[in-house]
Amino acid sequence: MRGAVIHAPGDVRFEERDDPKIIHPTDAVIRTVATCVCGSDLWPYRGLEPVDAPHPMGHEYVGIVEEVGSEVRNVRPGQFVVGSFATSDNTCANCLNGWQSSCLHREFMSTCQADYVRIPNAHGTLVATDGHPDGESMPGLLAVSDVMGTGWYAAVAAEVKPGSTAVVVGDGAVGLCGVIAAKELGAERIIAMSRHEPRRKLAVEFGATDIVTERGEEGIARVKELTDGIGADSVLECVGTAEAMRQALRSARPGGNVGFVGVPHEVAVDGQELFFSHVGLRGGPAPVRRFLPDLIDRVLTGRINPGKVFDLTLPLDQVVEGYKAMDERRAIKALLKP
Repeated sequence: MRGAVIHAPGDVRFEERDDPKIIHPTDAVIRTVATCVCGSDLWPYRGLEPVDAPHPMGHEYVGIVEEVGSEVRNVRPGQFVVGSFATSDNTCANCLNGWQSSCLHREFMSTCQADYVRIPNAHGTLVATDGHPDGESMPGLLAVSDVMGTGWYAAVAAEVKPGSTAVVVGDGAVGLCGVIAAKELGAERIIAMSRHEPRRKLAVEFGATDIVTERGEEGIARVKELTDGIGADSVLECVGTAEAMRQALRSARPGGNVGFVGVPHEVAVDGQELFFSHVGLRGGPAPVRRFLPDLIDRVLTGRINPGKVFDLTLPLDQVVEGYKAMDERRAIKALLKP
């Protein structure tokens, strides 16, 4: 089969790879219907994470089940399925508590920008839809496998409640999906922080009531100005940089909450500042599997349309262009079709 392989920063290639096979009885192999490039894929692409050796890329996927291991009973060949970037057995104590991304048998997906994918822990990871969804639903369902599930978790972790004020730090796909989540969870006011015109427009379409273009201390001051000097009830940090975390923590009111889902890079939290702020802080890899049934239903019923974050669609064999377009901010998110 064919798939994306990163060899060095800035060097992603589309090349022949071995076909995936069932290794464990809990595995499945799917034929990829759609995959994509994630903002977190840009960290190694930009040289901000080491690339010690060539390795496959991609962790977002929807597809058709081709083969299942002997212990996989919840999905069968021929079904359309949605999964998560973190696999889970969905039976261990952590899974039963709703933290499937901390499953005792977790594996992180990393081979999905390809024609076929092996899914470990398929029995607990994959959710089948009723029949095969139409093409219009495909981008939204693909978004659910990561960015929508992650944006939703950011809002849940930040404890967005009906009537509350939420701030979203980050205007990438996760941040924009965080706007959707904040609206769905009942936030009355949603302040999106963005400098990029197409992303600002999409944020407003998704439910943002205010846009803040300033960053750093100026951005914090503007949020305080919009909230009568107090700060927001909930802040969603969807970037992962030190500046974004600082902006998030200082934009929350005393007693407010920050949900952080941006993969941290050189982020350090000042314990003294956090202690005296009375701000709650929760984050980590999103337990997407917890939210999958609900989010799939919201997409298929048309209640939400997170697929709009895909503003570039390419054949899978043009994956390199997908990376370039996102790196150069010519695209919010690139969808890839085998």
